Amino acid sequence: MTKLDLSFVRAQFPAFSQANLQGQAFFENAGGSYPCGAVVDRLHRYYLDRKVQPYAPYGAAQRAGDEMDEARVRLSALLGVAEDELSFGPSTSTNTFVLAQAVRQWLAGVKGAAIVVTNQDHEANSGVWRRLAQDGGIEVREWQIDPQTGHLDPQDLEKLLADGRVKLVCFPHCSNVVAEINPVAEICTMARAAGAYTCVDGVSYAPHGFANVGALGADVYLFSAYKTYGPYQGIMVVRRIFGAILPAQSHFFNADTLYKRFTPSGPDHAQVAACAGMVDYIDALFNHHFGQVAANVTAPVARCEAVHDLMRDHETELLQPLLDHLAARNDLRLIGPRAANLRAPTVALALDKSAEATAKTLSSFGIMAGGGDFYATRPLSGMGIDMERGVLRLSFVHYTSQAEVTQLITALDQVL
Repeated sequence: MTKLDLSFVRAQFPAFSQANLQGQAFFENAGGSYPCGAVVDRLHRYYLDRKVQPYAPYGAAQRAGDEMDEARVRLSALLGVAEDELSFGPSTSTNTFVLAQAVRQWLAGVKGAAIVVTNQDHEANSGVWRRLAQDGGIEVREWQIDPQTGHLDPQDLEKLLADGRVKLVCFPHCSNVVAEINPVAEICTMARAAGAYTCVDGVSYAPHGFANVGALGADVYLFSAYKTYGPYQGIMVVRRIFGAILPAQSHFFNADTLYKRFTPSGPDHAQVAACAGMVDYIDALFNHHFGQVAANVTAPVARCEAVHDLMRDHETELLQPLLDHLAARNDLRLIGPRAANLRAPTVALALDKSAEATAKTLSSFGIMAGGGDFYATRPLSGMGIDMERGVLRLSFVHYTSQAEVTQLITALDQVL
């Protein structure tokens, strides 16, 4: 089995060559990852050479527009969706907010319409939908987590869908504190059978490998480029069938173009163009690890799936010993599954002391981590976590090394 070449991976990230980061182990990746070099290079080039209004009839503008188009074309192919189904926005929170306004208008005339949200979500994919009950008179039903484990049981969703009134189900691919990977394809199939569309928050999953969105069956899938080694942009997939029934939220002259339909303002041209660098990075990983033995794998989504598995295998190998070590302690509560293959490597710990203060102490050991609620007040409250203390969150991705995990465990033993 091919294993991730960590030396090659880390060579793709300028951050690891910076002197002031030497000896520092980064465990706050759930808040934002380091950008890969291909993204940094594209962003730099755009600002130097083509920072003009794109698509105008002169060279710099044509180069600018071509790079923006390249990002959409290549990213959509990577995710297994049509080119016009992928749009960019200032952030996932903004994209979700705009989408919610479209849903509010769509359901305004539908008597008895309901939507489902969970209390496992980050607030960005929960709060905007909950406000529809106040602003639009739409019934909001909560799919609740198990208060001990944070698990979402699909059988509980089945009960919420039973009367056929639910039009939209909003849920995370995985939570930013529970970290359990939810069975997205199964949930989407259940929702579709009940006559409901689905909106999946993929922000906390995408850093660990881009999903084949086309195969998952989600009608909307959202994630953040700044957490997937890219610039600060929100990326939203809206499948054609669902996008066509929602009222446009853009300028009237853009309403007939799906990727502009839910973008009420002009995008950040440079950051959109730089998103193509994320695909450069996936391609570089694939070519380095599989180029000689899988030259026939040309479909972008297949290349992406191979890299996804490389990332996940490496993360799982590093995560299981950390989970085992933490589960053996009696001075903390480890949130989420104990099996690494069931979760993302985002590890939230409830302590008997302030999580934020603990994170500050860890920084003196070269551990970069965070403490607080991470906009996950609903799942933390649902599991009875003391919100004054919050949780210590330790999150890593595929560029993390075994030495860094060892450094983390050593530091935790001394601080706790």
